[in-house]
Amino acid sequence: MKIIAPSMLSCNFGKLEEEIEMVNKSDADWFHLDIMDGVFVPNITFGTPILDVFKKYSEKHLDMHLMIVNPENYVEKFASLGANTITVHYEACDNLKDTIKQIKKLNVKAGVAINPDTDVSLLKEFIDQIDLVCLMSVFPGFSGQKFINETYERLKSLKTIISNSNANTIIQIDGGVSLDNAKKLVSIGADILVAGSFVFKSESPKKTIEKLYTAIN
Repeated sequence: MKIIAPSMLSCNFGKLEEEIEMVNKSDADWFHLDIMDGVFVPNITFGTPILDVFKKYSEKHLDMHLMIVNPENYVEKFASLGANTITVHYEACDNLKDTIKQIKKLNVKAGVAINPDTDVSLLKEFIDQIDLVCLMSVFPGFSGQKFINETYERLKSLKTIISNSNANTIIQIDGGVSLDNAKKLVSIGADILVAGSFVFKSESPKKTIEKLYTAIN
């Protein structure tokens, strides 16, 4: 089964509890939560008070995407806030191997995100230790960006690296996902599609999630 993970950064925070409940009742399996520090990326999103709300009301997998510097200083805190997966950026880690181990010791799945201009081959030496690779299909920082078409070739390369290593790593695509590219991404090897603006700016987010889910399953 392929997974839809709505990016809650695009939801209506004035009605956060209602938005969480909508996703709870939808065909989505995960909540994707973007935590940005204004240093690693030129934007600041939300911190622990908002994550407390997700911990309280979510009935699904909490996928926390840390777009922050020195993520190793915070993974324990995010695990305590209910994270099922913690994804750190390759570009933000001084010692990625140690950070992956640190996350796994907390009984949390370890994800690694890479930016569109980072060579996927750099993950080869770590791939069998990574539970999830988040392949950024836009440059991180802001929602609503256009999908970068070079992502298709990067996805193929990443899938080959995983296969050649006999790893069980799953692949997540984050940025610019819509009905226009969902089927193709899954056919190439994506397991999880993160969709933000496409879902929450639609007339019926719940129906849009259903359409995406149906398209890839």
